Amino acid sequence: MNYPNTLKRRIRDGELLLGTVLTAHNSFDASVVCGSDIDFLWIDTEHSASAVEDLGMVPVIARQRDVAPMIRIAWNDPALIKKAYDIGAVAVMIPQVNTAEEAEHAVRHARYAPEGQRGISPYWAMMAGLDFKHVVKTANAETVTVLQIESVEALDNLDEIKQVEGIDVLFLGPTDLSATMGVIAETESPEVQGAMREFPGRLEGSGIMAGTTLADLQDIQQKIEWGYRFINVGSPMGYGMQVLKDNLDALRSG
Repeated sequence: MNYPNTLKRRIRDGELLLGTVLTAHNSFDASVVCGSDIDFLWIDTEHSASAVEDLGMVPVIARQRDVAPMIRIAWNDPALIKKAYDIGAVAVMIPQVNTAEEAEHAVRHARYAPEGQRGISPYWAMMAGLDFKHVVKTANAETVTVLQIESVEALDNLDEIKQVEGIDVLFLGPTDLSATMGVIAETESPEVQGAMREFPGRLEGSGIMAGTTLADLQDIQQKIEWGYRFINVGSPMGYGMQVLKDNLDALRSG
């Protein structure tokens, strides 16, 4: 295990960073998925049935494979932010950030004093066999904060949001954005695609990386050309089910 994890440095260096969603939050699946050469593992506790309390050793296993665990919490809540980092997240993703004030609130509670107000007890360090004091003293230098931009309001406030110090990634959520644009679930609509195309350019010079989530390979390649550098690449479940369905169709038609 490399500690501190290199994700924050790689963001600052502008590397292309690719991850995927862990659909089943158990140690075996986490270990298998982390063998796929991903840079980060998206562990969702916003829309899944799991809470941070259900993740157990999953974030530590990702760290042991030198993959950065990114936990998406359910809301911009200091208690949820703290617990996600304490269980081992390198990155915490906060959904539905619409204003600079909300962004500042998230960043403040992601870091220890004097940079922030996060309470201190990263018990993942003991689970991983690391020196507790060393982890505490270096945590702020490792911590990655990912804020989701998912509404017209957030886009309208983007110039103010990106001025908030301490944001590493602004992650555009196309599905929620489509709803606020009046074209719910139509992520390929001109309205959504136009906003997505402009988004990375609006972050130039801020030091903040543009992120999003996609599944189609050509779509992902296009977004890389547009300037996205932090991309969730579908999910093993989604890709695996498509291969299974294709194989079953081929066998039955033969």
